[in-house]
Amino acid sequence: MFLAPALLIYITFSVYPLLDTLFLSLFNSQDGNSTFVGLQNFITLVTDDNWSHAFWNALLNNFTFFAIHMLLQNPIGLLLAVLLSSPKLRFSGTYRTLIFMPTMLSVVIIGFVWQLLLSPIWGISEDFLYNIGLGQYFDAWLGKEGSALMTLSFISVWQFVGIPMMLIYATLLNIPDDIVDAGTVDGANPLQTFWYIKLPLILPTIAMVSILTFVANFNAFELIYAVKGALAGPNFSTDLMGTFFYRTFFGFQLQQGSASMGAAVATLMFLIILVGVMLFLFLVQRRIQRFQF
Repeated sequence: MFLAPALLIYITFSVYPLLDTLFLSLFNSQDGNSTFVGLQNFITLVTDDNWSHAFWNALLNNFTFFAIHMLLQNPIGLLLAVLLSSPKLRFSGTYRTLIFMPTMLSVVIIGFVWQLLLSPIWGISEDFLYNIGLGQYFDAWLGKEGSALMTLSFISVWQFVGIPMMLIYATLLNIPDDIVDAGTVDGANPLQTFWYIKLPLILPTIAMVSILTFVANFNAFELIYAVKGALAGPNFSTDLMGTFFYRTFFGFQLQQGSASMGAAVATLMFLIILVGVMLFLFLVQRRIQRFQF
């Protein structure tokens, strides 16, 4: 009885849309008429020449986007959390606020500001690099296929690094001081204290952060759309599953939208996230639990 209101809201706004999307992906809508086609939309999406190239390109870009976050955002967040949790650090509260502040800003604002900063015409990045002797490395990073996705990934890492930092920081503060003091008495230096005492205790939080990063990256849309638009240029080099779904479902410019094909893309996104999370839980989380106990 007490869970009924929350359960009703969850079913209405989460479960029902998910099931309806799965149901819609099995139909083909033309001229207002829906025809059951089974798995044909999925086969078309991954094999048809008109769809497969865009789909595999967006999927590969999404994995690249996720890999950069895993290799940069989470380790940097861990390092910042360890530094900020040190009792010897002064003004740690100010540093936490400044690092976490970009996370609270709108992704659209972040994208617009960085687009201005990195612009070769009116941006300040070129003059800044020349002033510190690195001007030869400046380039139109957002305008080239080889660097656009990497640049947007770095911007996303800069904005959201505060989330893993705060989660890991809160876990570090909850570690009993007695355990750390015991390691210090036994002769452990700060590095050994972190590696053999603190790190095993925060592994579940790091695992949770990894899952959140995976889910968030495969739902990413706003930053790409704000900076590069729905076409995710140049030449779809920054196209992710989110922007690909947007063009497929709603249509864009000369591309006509298709609700059934859009539902197929959304379903595949859901399945990719589901499989990724399940593999992580079974292959990584269980090992972490065995390691702890």
